[in-house]
Amino acid sequence: MEQLRSYADDRLISGCVYCGGPEETREHVPSRVFLDKPLPENLPVLGACWSCNNGFSKDEEYVACLIASVIAGSTDPDQIGRPAVANILRRTPALRARIESAKCDQNGRTQFGVEPDRVRNIVLKLARGHAAFELGLPVREEPNSLWWHPLELMAKDERDSFDACEMVRIFGEVGSRGLQRLQVAQLTLQPADGQMSTLELLINDWVNVQDERYRYLAIDDGDEVRIKFIISEYLACQVTWTS
Repeated sequence: MEQLRSYADDRLISGCVYCGGPEETREHVPSRVFLDKPLPENLPVLGACWSCNNGFSKDEEYVACLIASVIAGSTDPDQIGRPAVANILRRTPALRARIESAKCDQNGRTQFGVEPDRVRNIVLKLARGHAAFELGLPVREEPNSLWWHPLELMAKDERDSFDACEMVRIFGEVGSRGLQRLQVAQLTLQPADGQMSTLELLINDWVNVQDERYRYLAIDDGDEVRIKFIISEYLACQVTWTS
């Protein structure tokens, strides 16, 4: 990842990014369990309290193992494509058994039941981290909308819309990393009279943390903060806060 220094008002983000408590440790966003070694350079890091930093670990492992098991169609560590996740399943047989017990065969297709509270916990945690790191905004209140869905089960138009970059209409926090990442795109127009013209647009594009593993898009529209991310090119997630 490109290393960018935030020039946003540092008074906006103080203490634990998740609960506002004391900043006792540092937390990677996204969590390293969703990435493969060698880890990318310049991973986003934010301040967190010990309780939050440690409190997400089991749910993070559950979500990472669930996604890898769904992709493989099995909880067998030898069938899991990600070595780090395979090792988690080997050393925590209780977690493997829990995911395995939620597996069923429906119309000849292997499916896994989901513990929605655990998935929601991690989706919200990741979204709050991206909002703080990219946009310089603490969003500790409950979101107005939160959802996740497998990419492969989305209709083509839904997937294309989710996967598209964002046309910028309103500038976010001055000096934030998100503002620094904006790109200028030129669009050439040729109307019926043949007189060509060029239109310049500001584009907010996806940040690729690691190929095939994790990417995100942080959007600040003034009265709405929207965080989108995709885990393992399988699970699409979106969290929205409106004011």
